[in-house]
Amino acid sequence: MTDERFGQCMAAMVGGDRSGLKEIYEEYMPYVYRVVYGVVGKREDAEDISTDVFLKLWDNAASFRQGSPHKAYIATVSRNLAIDFMRKHNRIVFGTEEETVEDMAGAGSDPPPDTADTVVGNISVAEALNSLNEAERMVVSMKVLSDMTFKEIAEQTGIPMGTVTWRYREAMKRLRRYGFDEGSE
Repeated sequence: MTDERFGQCMAAMVGGDRSGLKEIYEEYMPYVYRVVYGVVGKREDAEDISTDVFLKLWDNAASFRQGSPHKAYIATVSRNLAIDFMRKHNRIVFGTEEETVEDMAGAGSDPPPDTADTVVGNISVAEALNSLNEAERMVVSMKVLSDMTFKEIAEQTGIPMGTVTWRYREAMKRLRRYGFDEGSE
């Protein structure tokens, strides 16, 4: 979806036309879910918050600035709602270690054979992300989970682009010590 088309959908929403919301939902639900899940680390919470993101888009359609990069806007709304949720529930951001086997496999079902590997992998990712300071985590989240460019991150955060790229490089150096690299994202 282009910035122009997104703007048209938002304008339609301002006029009460739900088809604009439906089009944005169908295009961006997986993207929003990835952004939110990257913050909350728990499937059920990510599903609920992702739905709330679209309600927030509907409620705030009139405040959207036409011509703004829409993907960055969606990522910011998604991330902010997820962070608000984590603060409200006194949980650590990027705390995937609290996800249980039942959370991952679905209540009442047998866990898949590779559940242990998945849990260990999630804990490793959480440990790696927790090794970063908050500013580095934010940049990595926006770059990797939200698939934003350095320029978009700089615009959204008000941080100079040089600082954004420096934080990302420093964060990636630290993550490589945990066995993660840019190719494994």
